[in-house]
Amino acid sequence: MQRFLSIFLSGALLSFNAYALDITDISNTEASGGLKAALTQGAEKAVAQLSKTDGFLGNPEVKIPLPDALKKAEKTMRMFGMDKQADELVLKMNRAAEAAVPEAKALLIDSVKKMSVQDAKAILTGGDDAATQYFKKTTSTPMAEKFLPIVKKATADVQLAQQYNKFAEAGSKYGLVKKEQVNLEQYVTQKALDGVYLMMAKEEAAIRQDPVGQSSKLLKKVFGALAN
Repeated sequence: MQRFLSIFLSGALLSFNAYALDITDISNTEASGGLKAALTQGAEKAVAQLSKTDGFLGNPEVKIPLPDALKKAEKTMRMFGMDKQADELVLKMNRAAEAAVPEAKALLIDSVKKMSVQDAKAILTGGDDAATQYFKKTTSTPMAEKFLPIVKKATADVQLAQQYNKFAEAGSKYGLVKKEQVNLEQYVTQKALDGVYLMMAKEEAAIRQDPVGQSSKLLKKVFGALAN
């Protein structure tokens, strides 16, 4: 990695486990290995949290709500006894996301493996969510392609979903429905992606903020040095 760590953190000291470690003592191999281990760990945790039952539905940060057009009509729907239809759609959308998320794991880990020297440097010298932004850039398109068929299958038997698509397509011509919400399956797919990257960002922040609390000695060494 052409001594990039020494370039941007030359002379920095890490006080760790009762001894001082100069950042230049961390080898290129250790820097790369520590970063990749951290990102792999974060990806595995994020996917595990979201793919379990209620991973989306039970988490207010990522729970997928009704699209705006339906949300506006929700009160009316419930007044006319359509509570079950509205609740079923919310349930199905979130279950669809939970079912799709396991597909993200292989893509995220493969992205880590393909990381270049320049990518690693940008992540280590970037902001708190630099790794998350890297994942968005490298995995958004293939992840959406993996998620969409699963979401379609999970919502295929929901009558309200099909009715919404017909209404939204017509409504979009008059500006009544946002472009990104014209198709329910694509809306859920995008929300599932947003959930993955949000959880990745939280994992990344946790590792950067508390490197000493990480289980891997290599993670502690590399990210501990970056924190100082």
